[in-house]
This record gives sequence, structure tokens and C-alpha cells, in this order.
Amino acid sequence: MSTTPRLSPTDPVSLPVPGKAPASRRPRVAARVRHVALPLGSLLLFLLLWQLLAASGTWSETLVPPPSKVWDAFIDVSTTHDGTRGYNGTTLIEHLGISLRRIALGAGMGIAAGVVFGLLMGTVGWVRSLFEPWITFLRTLPPLAYFSLLIIWLGINEEPKVTLLAVAAFPPVAVSTTTAVAAVPKSLIEAARALGASRWDVVRDVVAPSALPETLTGIRLAVGVAYSSLVAAELVNGLPGIGGMVKDAANYNNTPVVLVGIIAIGVSGLIIDGLLLRLERVAVPWRGRA
Repeated sequence: MSTTPRLSPTDPVSLPVPGKAPASRRPRVAARVRHVALPLGSLLLFLLLWQLLAASGTWSETLVPPPSKVWDAFIDVSTTHDGTRGYNGTTLIEHLGISLRRIALGAGMGIAAGVVFGLLMGTVGWVRSLFEPWITFLRTLPPLAYFSLLIIWLGINEEPKVTLLAVAAFPPVAVSTTTAVAAVPKSLIEAARALGASRWDVVRDVVAPSALPETLTGIRLAVGVAYSSLVAAELVNGLPGIGGMVKDAANYNNTPVVLVGIIAIGVSGLIIDGLLLRLERVAVPWRGRA
């Protein structure tokens, strides 16, 4: 006999209200609103405090220009005005594009070398013993410490800039990959070998996928280090380039242009980091769930 309860005509029935989200969706909608509103609110608060500080007259406009002057500088370096194109004949987007190309070349080479060395050091003990102290030594050096040496060796054109960014990006990836490879469960490796996998098969099918999440974290760190080294890389003969623009404007106390360059570097860095986060979610969707 069926025991399924039946509704009588007098029982209340819950119907969806048009225009009103179900209760289960409300927390997600609220979380999304907070995710957008909090950063926007903090930005507006920062701009308000900046304007109040500039209007107080505590410091001169050379030191703390108001946001309106920085905006005017942004328009000037992004367009052609009074017969002058951008800054030093190059627009802001072109300066930024040239610097991003340098970062792509330099950080790309550093990341590739870091992954290879990380896999080698994580799987071959004597390779780790040989190279790990040198990588640690390199990781502790600030970029300016060896940039002058790179200029002596490679000149003042593109080579020292790209090399500096490559050297700066290499250690984070190498260290994170080495640590991740060394942490791969031995049981997985032994199981793969028991099934007849060669050493290359173990590295390709077991070690590399297991190390991928930490390697991607190292890549994010490497890109951040490369960005922080950008102005140093463009100290010499950096124009055109966003770091070179910042350095040249600082030589003339052109603070609005300096701030425009700093903001451009920061915003582009945020965008690239967001893209890397998106790549991480696609490449390793299991991270944080197992």
C-alpha cells in the first residue's frame, strides 16, 4: 500500500515569487555582490583620502599631486597633444606593450628553465645536491645586485633586460617544482613502476601531474618577481618601456607621469595574475577539493 502523503485542497503550497531569488541562491548572490562591492568601495575610499591629502596642502603637488592631475597626465601620455605623441614619442599602451614583451621573453625563459631544473632536482638526488645551493644563492640576490654585471657582459640593448627578468623568474619556479616533485607519494611511483612504466613514463604520467599545482603557484610568484624587477631592468636605455618611462619622468620630478606608470604596471599585473589564476583552475580543477 502506498504511504506517499497527499495534499488536500486546504494545504498551503509554496509558489515561487516572480522577481525574487530562491532562498538557496541568495547567499551566492550576496557573496558575488560583496566580491565586487568591497574592492570598488576600497578604491573609492582610497581616491577620497588621496584627494583630501592633496587638498590639505601638507605637501606640495610635486610630491602628492591630486588625482585630477594624474588623470590629466594619463590622457597626455595616452594621446597626441600639442603636437607631442604620448611620452617621448610613444603612447602609454605602446610603452606597456614593449615592457610586457620583455617580461614575456625573460620570464618565459626563466619559467621554462625553472620547470626543467625543478623536475631534474626533484627526481635525481645528485642534481639537487649540485644545483640547489646555487639557486638559493641566486634567489636571495636583489636584481640590481647583478644588473650592472649583465650590462658589462651584454651591453645596454635588450639582452641585459631580458636576461635580468629571466634570472629573476627562474628561482621561484625551480624551488616550487623541486619541492612538489619531492613530495609526490612514493606509493604512486612504485605502483607505476610495478605496472611496467619506464622512468620517463613515471615522470610524465605521475610526477608532472602531481607537481603541477605547486608549479603553477611558482609560475605566479615568478611573474610577480619579474614585474617587481621591471623598473630595475629598464633603468638603462629603458625607453620605450613603462619602467623606462617611470625612471625618466622621475628624473624630471614629473610625479603624475610616475604615478601613471606605476598604476599601469600594477593594473596589468593584476590582470595577468587573474589570468594565471584562471589557468590554474582550468589545469588543476581538483586543487582544494582532494
